[in-house]
Amino acid sequence: MPVRLRLPIAIVAALVIAEAAVLLMRPRDLLEPVDVAPRAYFSAAQIEKAKAFRSGQLWLYAAQTALELGLLVLVVRRPPRFLLRGRRRQVLAGAAAAAALSVAVSLVTLPVAAIARERAKDVGLVTQDWVGYAADVVKSTAIGAVLAGAGGALLVVGMRRFGRRWWVPAAAVVVVFGVVMTYATPIVLDPLFNKFTRLPDGPTRSAVFDLARKAGVDVGQVYVMDASRRTSAANAYVTGIGRSKRVVIYDNLLEKFKPAETRLVLAHELGHVHYDDVPHGLLYLLVVAPFGMLAVARLGERMAPRDSLGTADAVPAVVLAVAIMAPAITMISNQLSRDVEQRADQFSLELVHEPQTFIDFQKRISTTNVGDPDPPALVRFLLGTHPSTMQRIGLAERFERR
Repeated sequence: MPVRLRLPIAIVAALVIAEAAVLLMRPRDLLEPVDVAPRAYFSAAQIEKAKAFRSGQLWLYAAQTALELGLLVLVVRRPPRFLLRGRRRQVLAGAAAAAALSVAVSLVTLPVAAIARERAKDVGLVTQDWVGYAADVVKSTAIGAVLAGAGGALLVVGMRRFGRRWWVPAAAVVVVFGVVMTYATPIVLDPLFNKFTRLPDGPTRSAVFDLARKAGVDVGQVYVMDASRRTSAANAYVTGIGRSKRVVIYDNLLEKFKPAETRLVLAHELGHVHYDDVPHGLLYLLVVAPFGMLAVARLGERMAPRDSLGTADAVPAVVLAVAIMAPAITMISNQLSRDVEQRADQFSLELVHEPQTFIDFQKRISTTNVGDPDPPALVRFLLGTHPSTMQRIGLAERFERR
């Protein structure tokens, strides 16, 4: 194969395999939501407020992405020699380079993140003070640097041991890392940022386990997270695998929403458990990781300095390659995420049979979280991990008519 064709073929293969995996794994028998207009459920003021807020946040997100890529391009073109002197201890130098890049990206994008946070505070979403926010930034930056440093060291080791085929063991490391982090995050990392308490005995806990028995689902544990110390937003999610599997509920959800609405949210999360959506996400990673890492390897070697294979000099180029390929593959995988979320919505409607409560909840949660009920199609395609509010309301309308 001509050398000049290796890079484009590797990139196209990664994207094609990612799309093929979506097509193979996406849920079947999804209902077609009814086409409904936002003005039928939201006031003009609510729609305008949500669109203005989300539009500004999207521009800030684009600015953060541009700053991150710009910094990485600059480092690749002009590597900081104080980090990469000499040819000894290249594994340690690779770890230092990756950790330093992680910290530098956090610092460069921090002003934009602070602006986005201030805008969220203006609309009532942020409840945490700046001291608490600074502590969170320090903790997340430190964790990111440690993980990046380990990745940089493993990258240099892999290059030295396997040469240009380093992407093969790297793909295995990515999958193992995904499994380990999925298991460990709920019990190791999440408690560093929030307090989690088991859902106490009462109507909500009884409702969870009654729904679980009705659905034939092993729910694992149910925890309440003190989300209100940071945000006024309400949410719930499923996380973990094996013994760390759990349903997590924001305390805001329990405090601000009706029991019937909370029951529907819990039924949605039980849908994720019922269909093993977390393990299937790891299966998707297993399929796309080898081709993704091949594309990263070929793109990285194209951008890295000559004769840098197996040295810390190659680390910034590989980091930049990951920063380019990961969003492209994520954009494709978001199609699967949206369908998986719709399936969980359908599961909740079929389990609880309260479409009007579902609609009422979608209206309230969108207003509470200042969500755009009907974002542009391009934004939904590129960034949307869930159906839009109007699509979810349309699904309930379809369910009710059926």
